[in-house]
Amino acid sequence: MNRILGALALVLSLVTVTCAAEPASETFAVPLDRAWSVTTAVLKQLGWDVDKADRSIGWITTDSRTFEGEDYGVYAKGTRHRLVIHFKAAGADRTTLSVERTVFKRERILWMDKDEPISTTVCLTVWLCGYRLRSSWPPAIA
Repeated sequence: MNRILGALALVLSLVTVTCAAEPASETFAVPLDRAWSVTTAVLKQLGWDVDKADRSIGWITTDSRTFEGEDYGVYAKGTRHRLVIHFKAAGADRTTLSVERTVFKRERILWMDKDEPISTTVCLTVWLCGYRLRSSWPPAIA
């Protein structure tokens, strides 16, 4: 059981290196239900709020986060990102997870948001990590 959880943690700690809009994916030897529950727990632990989720079709979209800029409630300007995680059964007790990162500029004036997609050319490492599932935790973050 620890090996299964370790493998799942590997995808979640999946240092999913995503360049541009290319989603990173990996297949693990865990059932879909287990992959879903661990992923949602890890997202929550890392402070990502879930915006939309549909377990029947296998995707989770997180709320966007500001990583550059200012937010004063009625006025905001900056760069944000969100994650889309896709789950797909890959046979008996195997699940493929794909993580896609979307980056966009947001400007808000009087509660009206204007989002503009950004084409990313720099690689970003997204750490989705369940430290309680992996014995070699924490990873070195460069």
